Amino acid sequence: MAVYWSNLAMVTSVVVYLLALAAFAAEWAAARRLEPASVPAGVLVAAGAGAPGELEEVAGDPEPASPSDERARLRTDMFGRMGLGLMVIAWACHLAGVVCRGIAANRMPWGNMYEFVTMALLLIVTFYLVLAFRGMRWLGLPVALLTALGQGLAVTVFYVAVAPLVPALHSVWFIVHIVVAATAGAAFNVGGLLSILYLLKSRAERRESVRGYLAKLPSSTRIDELAYRFHAFAFPLWTFAIAAGSVWAEYAWGRFWGWDPKETWSLVTWVVYAGYLHARATAGWRGKRAAVVAIIGVACFWFNFIGINLLVSGLHSYAGI
Repeated sequence: MAVYWSNLAMVTSVVVYLLALAAFAAEWAAARRLEPASVPAGVLVAAGAGAPGELEEVAGDPEPASPSDERARLRTDMFGRMGLGLMVIAWACHLAGVVCRGIAANRMPWGNMYEFVTMALLLIVTFYLVLAFRGMRWLGLPVALLTALGQGLAVTVFYVAVAPLVPALHSVWFIVHIVVAATAGAAFNVGGLLSILYLLKSRAERRESVRGYLAKLPSSTRIDELAYRFHAFAFPLWTFAIAAGSVWAEYAWGRFWGWDPKETWSLVTWVVYAGYLHARATAGWRGKRAAVVAIIGVACFWFNFIGINLLVSGLHSYAGI
């Protein structure tokens, strides 16, 4: 019965994520009717400095908005609130699906690629909701797109029936390694989405054509700073996840490191993000170059957890579909 409710909750979450995606897409489309930089007075937006999610009040346009602009702004806000509400509902269904999966399996539901992907996506949405209620609702469209696509693939392509863990996974390091890796992956993904938004916003700023929804985003400098903070938070966790995985490998297979394909790509991902942080700290990389490296990093992350399982055989093949 728990399997049935888990599957039902997961499929429902996909449907609601798609509805949220449609609402956020409508929000961006409605914002195209807004005049440039028409952020209304008193609106709280992401601050230009300080901790991620910190808010500041903007003065707004000195002149009253036209009736058409006011209607567009109201429609934009309506669709944005609708999208956020749908994301909360989808998150609740998603969480219920993960919990029921664990009850059905009588273990932590992280034993295969289907379970890891659903767990990682749940953490991404959790991060987003925390940020959204602190003034960063503008991340809704990319987060909804990522989760709708990932969750849809999980329930249709990656799904596997509930099964007991293989002997190699019976260790406390199983929980430690997976939880830390999933948390780091969620932060890397949020940082990657911010890097994509940075490229869009900076391009518009260079062309002096910041209008529509891009006008509601913080400055490109602020977005770049937020992306950096998420990567700086995730990198130590990813380092610990690799170290914990090595200890787990010693317990399961009698060696700390064996250049298994998944181990190798975990190291490749680590090197990419280490290069990102090192370049920012020593070479002063900011902006476009840093954003491109961050996007390469998140591509390596997903290739490691999906591409390797689908394309390559190795000791981690038990975690495939």
